[in-house]
Amino acid sequence: MVTETYQEKETYELGRRMGEKAQAGQVFTLIGDLGVGKTVFTKGFAAGLGVTEPVSSPTFTIVQVYEEGRLPFYHFDVYRIGDVEEMEEIGYEDYIYGDGVCLIEWADLIREILPEHYTEVTIEKEAEKGFDYRRISICEY
Repeated sequence: MVTETYQEKETYELGRRMGEKAQAGQVFTLIGDLGVGKTVFTKGFAAGLGVTEPVSSPTFTIVQVYEEGRLPFYHFDVYRIGDVEEMEEIGYEDYIYGDGVCLIEWADLIREILPEHYTEVTIEKEAEKGFDYRRISICEY
């Protein structure tokens, strides 16, 4: 599925709708360059899960846990991961195979340890279509 958004709030709303439908045990991966709107999408996703506290990218902590929504929400940013052993050190399996929902930014860097089934969300810009234009592809694996 491919969706085009032309405003930041549309990217947020797509994330929110996906968060509302998310179920325990699901893993979502988020792929896209710096500045494409991964955090905007994630904030919407968290809102869809009922998370009301501020959401930011856990670039230095690797994982942020939100437990106040209808399901636990595990937000990963693996941009600074050197290798998959670092993921093992933080106990990623407890999150990915837990009873919450995982969203993993930069998941292409740890593809070899992703579960067999996950939903990949890829966000791309196309400058010629406008500053806020985003092409968002969603693919089930």
